[in-house]
Amino acid sequence: MSSIINNNDVSQIASFYRDRSIFITGATGFMGKVLVEKLLRSCSDVKHIYILLRSKKGLNPRTRLEELLNTKIFDKLRNENPKALNKVVAITGDITLDGLGISDSDLKLLLNDVSVVFHSAATVKFDEPLKTSIEFNVLGTRRLIALCHKMPNLVALIHVSTAYANCNRSEIEELVYEAPVEPQNVIDIVNWMDEDVVNTITPKLIGDRPNTYTFTKALAESLLLDECGSLPVAIVRPSIVTASWKEPMSGWVDNLNGPTGLITAAGKGILRSMNYNSKATADIVPVDIVINLMIAIVWFTATQRPNGVLVYNCTSGSLNKFIWGQLNGFISYLFEYPSGQLYRYPSLHLKESQFMNKMCELFDHIIPAHLFDGLMALFGRKRIMVRIYERLHRSVRALEWFTTHEWNFTNNNILMLIDQLKGIDRQIFHFDVRAVNWSTYWGDYVLGTRQYILKEDNSTLPEARHNLNKLYYLNKLFGVLFLLCLWQTFSFGIPFISRKLF
Repeated sequence: MSSIINNNDVSQIASFYRDRSIFITGATGFMGKVLVEKLLRSCSDVKHIYILLRSKKGLNPRTRLEELLNTKIFDKLRNENPKALNKVVAITGDITLDGLGISDSDLKLLLNDVSVVFHSAATVKFDEPLKTSIEFNVLGTRRLIALCHKMPNLVALIHVSTAYANCNRSEIEELVYEAPVEPQNVIDIVNWMDEDVVNTITPKLIGDRPNTYTFTKALAESLLLDECGSLPVAIVRPSIVTASWKEPMSGWVDNLNGPTGLITAAGKGILRSMNYNSKATADIVPVDIVINLMIAIVWFTATQRPNGVLVYNCTSGSLNKFIWGQLNGFISYLFEYPSGQLYRYPSLHLKESQFMNKMCELFDHIIPAHLFDGLMALFGRKRIMVRIYERLHRSVRALEWFTTHEWNFTNNNILMLIDQLKGIDRQIFHFDVRAVNWSTYWGDYVLGTRQYILKEDNSTLPEARHNLNKLYYLNKLFGVLFLLCLWQTFSFGIPFISRKLF
């Protein structure tokens, strides 16, 4: 008797990717790594994944590819299907060069073979000079669009933007808003003006946006809409992208951006105060949620060919609300999964008052840093803490824009696409953020930061907890000594003043 095939057991999305070749920019970034790994693991019949790579820090593209595929995130794939890694091909090029700097032979290969493009290359530094940010985020997008116009087999181009491209609005819908300034005008300005002059007028140009990153991402969206023509394009706007929820392992992260830097600095006892709005939504989204969504959008764009450019706000606030005030409840994970090397006993206090936060920074960051560096100088050691705090405060100031403001994002296209997924695709390419348990997630996030950022093995946890306990009592002892000193000073000072006055 012939067996009956249940269509619910066959992945429509994986079937769509069978024998297709994909081109990815930004593959060595945080999201890019997860995208490459997920495609190889869950769309195993994909033909090739071409990734744009430039020489960097003395490493050529081939070496950088080997370095990429040897990262921890590919361990599961390396154990289960190591041959899949051979499908990743380095294309030498640079997003900042004309024609992306791709050779004629590689260009011919891409044009003949590629049918899906993911564009995630960008500079994500908030304080990047405007000229650099324009070069990567705006002109890089223009060059990528020009390449896609030459691809006869293209069925989907996914452009990765940010939910905060329009952060000057409180209500953000899934549509491309009018650019704050005509993109070409800004391009012309940064091309003919001296860079020092451009830096001087940057605050005026970006207007009510907090940084060059969000400003240039808005310009890129507008330029994409103007120049994509009939290309099958979709825009994905993630909010604050954080450690993985489930795939390929819980808590995986490889950079110090956003909340990851906060967790690391607070866990080390360095970050002890920060400004926030306890009632504001902390719109974070795990990286594997974003990647599953991107892969599904390609399938939907190619098979359904929607009219116009669809925008997907990949955010959590209106679907699975988490507010910054809840973060206080999860600080306990810093004590459950402590680092083995601490600067001070962890003690993070989030402040709603800017003034109180400034006072805490002075007495709990700056003064101790100078005292520490002074002590190091006495012993002939390198002074580092003041410099560390200068960098930390720059990063915290950038993050505080998002911890003190709130936005309402619509997610109609996200919800529509969730309904389009059937059968096993709902499991394999799950991107419904409503299923995330934030308490469990933050525990995995803190532990993942310890494992993948600080490179501390879980086997060291017992010793780290023991050291944390010793530091706790030492911290209490210093507190008592400090109070005794204050008491002695006060006790001596009052009689002294009384004798002088009376």
